[in-house]
Amino acid sequence: MTRVRTVLLPPALAIVFAALLCAVALLVSGDSPLTALRVMITQVGAGTTAVDIVNSGAIYYIAGLAAAIGFQMKLFNIGIEGQFRLAAAVAAIVGGAIVLPPVVHTLVIILVGVVVGAVWAGIPALLKAYRGVSEVISTIMLNFIATGLIAYMISTDAFGVLQGNNISTDPIEPSGWFPGISLGGAGTIFGMVFVAAALGVGYWFLLGRTRFGFELRASGESPTAATAGGVDARRMVIIALVLSGAVAGLIGLPELLGRDHAYTLTSPQGYGFTGLAVALLGRNHPVGVALGALLWAFLDKSALALDNVGVPREIVLIMQGSVVLSVVVAYEIVRRYELAAEQRRVAAQLREAGAPARSEVSS
Repeated sequence: MTRVRTVLLPPALAIVFAALLCAVALLVSGDSPLTALRVMITQVGAGTTAVDIVNSGAIYYIAGLAAAIGFQMKLFNIGIEGQFRLAAAVAAIVGGAIVLPPVVHTLVIILVGVVVGAVWAGIPALLKAYRGVSEVISTIMLNFIATGLIAYMISTDAFGVLQGNNISTDPIEPSGWFPGISLGGAGTIFGMVFVAAALGVGYWFLLGRTRFGFELRASGESPTAATAGGVDARRMVIIALVLSGAVAGLIGLPELLGRDHAYTLTSPQGYGFTGLAVALLGRNHPVGVALGALLWAFLDKSALALDNVGVPREIVLIMQGSVVLSVVVAYEIVRRYELAAEQRRVAAQLREAGAPARSEVSS
């Protein structure tokens, strides 16, 4: 019963908190919460919205997994944003410069993205492990450096080409594309949606079914205790951040290989920061992160539908923030409740154990 309460009660409380906060925000803005909810639900079946939610959800899921790997070690990898953008830019440059047989071409592009993300995350990993530099500070700085590198690489003085009013890398030939599943008028599901699902399975197996996963979680809980047990905590820090960066290197590839086929000045940004929120929503669990990613994508797509009926699209930002805040608050409330309940149980057991002893002394 305790286990069920611990698992089910926090999400239930989070939903209630988020619903109340969002309803208050809508009422303050002069809009009806019921109307907003109806519009948000009905828009899923319109046009390509459902497929767009799945595609965006897959991207957010990869970003969430990248963040969750760091969180398992109590590491806050804010550099996911820079890692994914730099990886996508380099992968696009390499993919546009070569022509290989189908599948091989695609795999090379994916491998380049993974390697670039891992290498870029390796810098704060080494600084953290050998110099004690906070990964928060180093990854924030590297995000700015990555932005500058990307701006240079896709400029016409380097690898960029002028496409109308935009600058992009050379287009990737069709042999390097990752084919999706066309649903006709409903849109096309990115092929890398299935890669994202496979990553989730791999994450679950690695963290929950291998010795490495146990050592990773143990090092995150207590580096001192892990070291005493024979785990090299410094090595685990490096592996966790590098692995997080490698996964982050895949974030930009669903759109690059499935839709855009080039990296431009207007290529998407912000996925890295969204991944942090999604990982928090899912509590680092592969299924929870998947649900959080789909919820975030659903709210993203709701902005336009709400705007069409006169509800400010900024309400969606309030909703997303409310959901994250509600999850954090709900889990903290349940954690404190369970801790207090455990203390009461221990106290009751001590009283029961002490009662016979006092009876014997009095006799």
